[in-house]
Amino acid sequence: MIDWLTGTALTAFGVPTSWAELLGFATGLLCVGLLVRQHILNWPLGILNVLLLMVVFWTAGLYADAALQIVYVALGLYGWWAWLYGGAQHTRLVVRRTTRAEWAGLAIAGVLLTTGLWLFLDRLTGSTVPFADAVTTALSLLATYGQTRKLMENWWLWIAADLIYIPLYGYKDLWLTAILYVAFLILCVLGLRAWRQALHRQPAAAVPAA
Repeated sequence: MIDWLTGTALTAFGVPTSWAELLGFATGLLCVGLLVRQHILNWPLGILNVLLLMVVFWTAGLYADAALQIVYVALGLYGWWAWLYGGAQHTRLVVRRTTRAEWAGLAIAGVLLTTGLWLFLDRLTGSTVPFADAVTTALSLLATYGQTRKLMENWWLWIAADLIYIPLYGYKDLWLTAILYVAFLILCVLGLRAWRQALHRQPAAAVPAA
């Protein structure tokens, strides 16, 4: 199976594109589209997507991104549960804004994650882009946490990560994945707008206090 996934499916921009990257492209687009609509199926499809991308990133030498996919599987399972039962009295979650305390926690976690991953990748692995790999990994983890809790601002974190991912994947000759992240960037803007509208439509009593 791994040999097939890493085999060439087509040639894009003069660079061989693996089946894992091609399938990751398709499942990634569908997953984020479902996320914009707050559809619960974004979680199982997202788990499949990150398993495919794990293969892509490992073969490209993006080790932190590859390891990150394992964390995404765990977060995907948690998010799946949380969206269904993580609200008040084990009800479905609703969209809300990130509190000041949560922002402070996210900022501290982001600095610690970026610094730790950067040192690890620079000194103990063969990563060719240790700092960019560390920053995008940290941003992606923080954004996914916000996604599991339906924090509206998770989209801003994804936008920041995508703006780094796009040139990074181009540099690594993963052009199909780079195009995928351009599409992700557009979907993130649409997601931010859709979730903001959902927040405004909700009764005040349904939204937890900040």
